[in-house]
Formats: sequence, structure tokens, C-alpha cells
Amino acid sequence: MANPDLMEKEGKKVVLLGNEAIARGAIEAGMGLSACYPGTPSSEVGIALSAIAKQAGFYFEWSTNEKVAYEVAAGAAFSGVRALTAMKHFGLNVAIDSVMPTIYTGVKGGLVIMVSDDPLGHSSAQSEQDTRFYARMGLIPTLEPTNAQECKDLTKLAFEISEKHRIPVMLRTTTMVSHSIGTVKLGKIPQPKTKGNFVKDPESFYCLPPALQQLHERLNKKIDTIELAYDYLNRIEGEGKIGIITSGVSYQYLKEVKKDLNGLKGVKIAKLVMTYPISRSFVTKFLKGLDRVFVLEELEPVVEQFVRALAKDVNPRTEIHGKDILSRIGEYNPETIQSALAPFLKAKKPDFSMHEAYLKKIDLPARKAVLCPGCPHRSTFYAVKKVMGDQTVWSGDIGCYVLGIQEPYKMEDFIVSMGSSIGLAHGIQKVSDQKVVVFIGDSTFFHAGMPPLVNSVAHGTKPIIVILDNGVTAMTGHQPHPGSDFTGMGDKKEPIKIEDVVRSFGIANIKIVNAFSQKELQAAIKEMSASDKLGVIISRGLCRLYMRRLLRKQGGEFSKFQVAPGKCKKCLTCVKQFACPAIMHEGDKVYIREDLCWGCGVCAQVCPVGAIIPAARRKKNDV
Repeated sequence: MANPDLMEKEGKKVVLLGNEAIARGAIEAGMGLSACYPGTPSSEVGIALSAIAKQAGFYFEWSTNEKVAYEVAAGAAFSGVRALTAMKHFGLNVAIDSVMPTIYTGVKGGLVIMVSDDPLGHSSAQSEQDTRFYARMGLIPTLEPTNAQECKDLTKLAFEISEKHRIPVMLRTTTMVSHSIGTVKLGKIPQPKTKGNFVKDPESFYCLPPALQQLHERLNKKIDTIELAYDYLNRIEGEGKIGIITSGVSYQYLKEVKKDLNGLKGVKIAKLVMTYPISRSFVTKFLKGLDRVFVLEELEPVVEQFVRALAKDVNPRTEIHGKDILSRIGEYNPETIQSALAPFLKAKKPDFSMHEAYLKKIDLPARKAVLCPGCPHRSTFYAVKKVMGDQTVWSGDIGCYVLGIQEPYKMEDFIVSMGSSIGLAHGIQKVSDQKVVVFIGDSTFFHAGMPPLVNSVAHGTKPIIVILDNGVTAMTGHQPHPGSDFTGMGDKKEPIKIEDVVRSFGIANIKIVNAFSQKELQAAIKEMSASDKLGVIISRGLCRLYMRRLLRKQGGEFSKFQVAPGKCKKCLTCVKQFACPAIMHEGDKVYIREDLCWGCGVCAQVCPVGAIIPAARRKKNDV
């Protein structure tokens, strides 16, 4: 559902997420096309744009993966239409093959690549990647907003820079900027330009030697021009012999602790807005006369290394601090920065023992992330483990089902990247005789699972591949994928069937089963495990949370289940092995919380004594 404030009139002040503000900035820039692949912490950009695309008059799609999304946006920009693609940091890894050459070729219409990094791994647990290295490797002009207002304003500016200098521009955020909430003053929404024309231009688009070197030389000149032209974006605050250089959310944290750091008196602050190319003249001006400089940046010492290199020529006696006092791991917060700077700024040493005591006092229970009540993946995990036992290698992938790594399932021995499960399984089977079961989701299969599946067929390995088809890209907010029956703009379409794709690869050993039927699941798994062929099980069941939302729109409700009084033998199979969060065990009592039960009925199938039964119906339209 769209935030109604996204389409408010010019001059109004509204409260938006950083990601929503980016969406508004794109609209104000006259963007004509957006193509994205959902990836938190960037997902809300696409969610916002998809919800208002028809109203605002531009085209939007959830593409098959980030590389395709970038190519769609770049194609529009080649044709003179302003375009935006949004992705998480891992998504840029996927898209980078196409990003690098288009920085050389340039674009005709403005092209903005919104990328959100995730320090601390709130939603991206595989690594804490610092995307700023890509900007330097690829010579990609990069802007970094610090709050929601800047998210909107810098998105518009990114389009202007891109179009003026005919180069894609990256807007880089982190989780705390993307998910921060702030007041945003809105600008005018122009009529978007949605139609363009690709004009043949061999001097720009032929990326082959010797033209390649000419394009590289032209790119270097563009970067030099941009460095000088946008020096004004960066700003200096305060005066003193101590300097602090920062950008992004770290600037906001510094401002938050200003009072606790003696009001930052005697401190000169440099706020970088364009973090590639960094203006040498700006940093040179800043460094002169400083005795000590602190560089505040999350993750890697990217800016710090630039400052250290420049300081050797500008002010060699300046003492530079950065990662020697601040961590290269995780995200910062006001407490982190206050603790690091206080000793150097002669401020009172912070005492956060009260915070720690408060947390102990409220005694928050430790809680791991769990699959939703009624999730089809829980049923699939339970059935596979029941049949295969614990000696199988479980090859995991990216999606809601990463939670299969948790107890009691422990059904993913490794999780690497989108689509990697099949390739890793192939490698394991090439060097061992182990049985390997692959778990890969529907959206992930379309995103990156098809090439490794073809490779497995071509080179003769025989894992059991379980494709978890819940109808949508569930983990990031129920966006459609090629197998869904609707588009990113809400139009109905014919879904591409996974089984048809799999058959086209020459695989005949396919079973399509109901994810909510233990009988079907276990029978299919037994058959596949006894086979000496590569087998694909498509475990199909709509995401229960998505189904719940659909039911609410229709005024319906799930049927509920209950533990029959007197029948339960307290074996705790439903609690310890199936582990649905709606099933409670307190003392000697086992019961199902009615407010949490989403009526999948699988618990009734796994109870060995038949103690779980349907509860009395309350409405005629229960399902």
C-alpha cells in the first residue's frame, strides 16, 4: 500500500522513510522508468514506486534480478528517458557486470543506481560489504545522503548530474538512512518523460579496443570535471585545530552527541556529500592548519585512506585517526562515536552503565527469527528431515527459508548467495559420494537458479532439488516474480510455471506437491531419494502471510486448530520438531494460541496421536 503522502503537492512537509523520500525524489526528477529487484534495506524504494506508478504516469517493474533491472533502466537511459534502479549491496554484485561498461559508454537520459549497504547485517547476514569500493573501481560518481530530506534532494541532483555529464550516478545509503524517518519538504512533480529513442552512436557504445581506451580517457575527464563542479556540495562547519571528516549517517550521529562533546567547540567538521570523486581541493582546504583529524565512516577506511594520502602533501604533521579508534565491523551509533571522541576532545568520559542496567532490568528474552505460523517452508523442512535424517548435506539459499538454519530444523549447512545452492551442491557431489538436498525459493530460482541447474544437468550430478514455491518474493514484502500472477504495477498476468522451465532443461524426474500435505511431501522425497537421477520437487503453497492479507481484503479468516483436551500425550513433537510459533508449551500444558494460528493444518498431520483437531468455525467464510 502506498504512503498517501508520496503524491502530496509541492511545498507541503510530510513524514517519509528515507527510501520513500528517494522514490519521491525520482518522481520530482521526472523519471520515466524504474526497474528493481527487491532487497532489504532498499526494498521500500521499489515498493513505493510500484504502488504509485500508474498514478504518477511512469513505468515500473520488478525484474528477474538486479542485473536485468539495471539493464532495463540503462536501456531506457540510452534512449533519453530518466531511469532509476534500486538494490541492496549484494544486488550490485549481481548487476556489476553491466554497470562497469555503461560507466564507460555513458547514458543519454539520467540514470541513478540506488544502492543500500547493510552494516551489522540487519537483513543481509552473509557479509558487511562496503559498496564504496565499487565506486572507486568503476569510477562511478556517488552521493551519500544523511537524512530523509537529503534522500529526496540528492536523488534529484543525481539525475541532473547523470544527464548533464552523460554518466550513471550512484546514490549510496546504509540501513539507518534508508529506514530513518524524517520531515521532507516536497517539490514540484513534473510530467514524466516516458518515451525516448535510441540513436546509434558507435563512438559511445562500441566498447572494444581501440575505442575502449578512448572511452576510458573520456571517462577520466568526466570524473575530473565532476570533482570540480560539485565541490560546493561538501561543507565545512566550525573552526578549530581539531578536524572531523564524515558523511552519511555518521554525520547525524556526530550531531546527536554534540552537546556531550563540549558542543564540539574548537572542532572543524567536514561533511562529505559526494564521496566519489572526493574533492581534493575541498579536503586540502580543510586539512590546512589542523593538528588532528578524525575520519568517521562505517565499515572500511575508504575516506580515511584518501585523507591520509592527501595529508602527506598538504599537512604532513597532521595526526590522522579513524579505524585505530573505531571499528571496521558493524554500524556506529551515537554512543560509539561519543566514546571514541571524548578522550581526544577533553569531554567527560561517557558512562553507559545505566543503559546496560536498564536492559538487564527489563530482561528482554533472547529470540531468534522464526518462520511465520503456517509457513509452507516449515512443512517442507519437517517432511524432508523426517525422510532423509541428519546425514544429508543441506545446501541452502537466500529467502525466508534461510531460517531453516535455525533449530530445530538445522536444514541449511551453508548460505552463500542467490542461486548458489545448486552450484555448491554440484561441486560437493563432484568430489564426494554424499547425498545433497538443495533448498531454493521460487524468486531465487528465477533470479539465479536456472544457470547452475543447467550446469548440473550438463555435467551429470544428481542432487535432490527442492524448489520452495510460495508464489511471491515473500522475504522482502510479497513482490511478484516471473512465477507470480501479477506485475509490479498490479496488473494480472499469466505466471511462468517453474515445472515448464525445469522440463525444458531435459529434466523428467519432477514432482509437484502440496506444501501443506505431509503425505504428498514425504512420498515424493522417498521416491526421489531412492532414484539415481537428478530430481526436482516443487513444493507449492502460497505464502501464508500473503494469503492472510488476501483473505482480509475479502473479509475472510483462516480456520483455526486446537489441542483436543485429554488426547495430548505431551510427546512435544509439535513443539520440539515442528516448532510452529502458534503452539505453546507451558508447564504440563500444550495448546494453540488462536490469535497466532493461521490454519495450515500441518500440525494436525504431524501429531502422532491425533490430538490436534480443527477448532469450531466462527464464520461462514473461514477457509
